Amino acid sequence: MPTTPDAEASSTPTPTNWRLIGRLAAITVVLTAVDQLSKWWAERELAGREPIQLVGELLQLRLLYNSGAAFSIATGLTWLLTLIVIVVIAAVIRASARLGSTAWAIALGLLLGGAFGNLIDRLFRDPGFPEGHVVDFIDYGGLFVGNIADIAITAAAVLIAVLTWRGVSIDGIRRGSAPGTDA
Repeated sequence: MPTTPDAEASSTPTPTNWRLIGRLAAITVVLTAVDQLSKWWAERELAGREPIQLVGELLQLRLLYNSGAAFSIATGLTWLLTLIVIVVIAAVIRASARLGSTAWAIALGLLLGGAFGNLIDRLFRDPGFPEGHVVDFIDYGGLFVGNIADIAITAAAVLIAVLTWRGVSIDGIRRGSAPGTDA
């Protein structure tokens, strides 16, 4: 396999790496479950309560329902956010067939787990399909309130940015590196 992309190499399909897809799937399933369980806990324990201070006012637990995206952007366009998340999930699943990197499997697993966690809220929480509000409960000093899915999506974005900056493609080939290098 060539170490730098060229026309011939880019037309050659990458064989499916089922071990990496298994890792991606495991991360996705575990993260989605942890996110949903944490939201169940938050609704059960934080509803009707004053915020619980973990680190003074810098980090608190406070139950909120968000109809928008991050920072409550696009409030009122919940159906559109739901559609965008479904498209992102489909694109990530399609791209996963080219996985050749453990780091990319982790990044995409984090992204999918976070996306599925918030999508479940959009589809099944009040006010109803497909405009449900996302359960948020981790308050970061009054700047924003998020959840486990949001943390995973942010971590995925950082990891994807680092991999891209380092020149590691989803198939594991690093520009200028030895063949078979797994990032």
